[in-house]
Amino acid sequence: MQVQTYSLTTDHRTTPATLTAYLQTPTPGSTVQQFAPLLIIPGGSMTHIPVEETEKTALAFASRGFQVFILRYSFVSDQTPLYPAPLYDLAQAVAMINTHRATWHLNDYLHLLGFSAGGQVTALFNDYWDASWLAQGAGVTTAELAFTDLILGYPVIDLDAGFPTDAPTLAQWTDTPVKYNASQHVTATNRPTFLWATLDDPIVPVQNTINYFLAQQAAGISQEIHLFEHGPHGMDLANALVAHHPAGNQPHVAHWVDLAVEWLQSDHHQF
Repeated sequence: MQVQTYSLTTDHRTTPATLTAYLQTPTPGSTVQQFAPLLIIPGGSMTHIPVEETEKTALAFASRGFQVFILRYSFVSDQTPLYPAPLYDLAQAVAMINTHRATWHLNDYLHLLGFSAGGQVTALFNDYWDASWLAQGAGVTTAELAFTDLILGYPVIDLDAGFPTDAPTLAQWTDTPVKYNASQHVTATNRPTFLWATLDDPIVPVQNTINYFLAQQAAGISQEIHLFEHGPHGMDLANALVAHHPAGNQPHVAHWVDLAVEWLQSDHHQF
């Protein structure tokens, strides 16, 4: 496996964002010569990304046969107000993956996996991926932004649904919050979506996940949702390997990984 990090700065725009690729090499003689790409958009409250947990999550999905990528998008320390910079970053990352399919041994799919604040960036990309302003701002074509489906783990969805919790933080994110309430911008071109969260999440209320589910349900988007009874925020794999405090080791919640992989490999994407 080769691990390489690529800058997303282009002639069109300068950004601190990077794309880290965990590139598996096909085994000679194996029937698997192409891998399904999976792009992780981590959480971190728009101030950082949890590198250690995200790396372990990447390796867990790599072991399931995915070619995994991690997006380090723009933070509030890089730009205020922050939006739409992270959306442009994600658009550029998607375009880079789509234009390197042959050299990175990728098949025809592209899966997105967003957690927490990164889940909001991912959900908004799902809403806006075919909007002309997004492609123009990112300096790519709309065709380069096509993807298959997405997974959202305990995502921030709406900026008036419990996170951020204070006006100064919200002002760091955006001065036009209505544009970035993801449940309010669902369209018929949203991609199939797998959602999971815990009912007692103390940081990002589960109402966020429910809002997005209901909006997509109304739009006829293919979905699967899992709401677990208990678990703290920011669990990633929800096992002892990534638990940054004892309550983060939740064996029952950890089943989300198997459920998501089964869903990714199902026929829901035949739309």
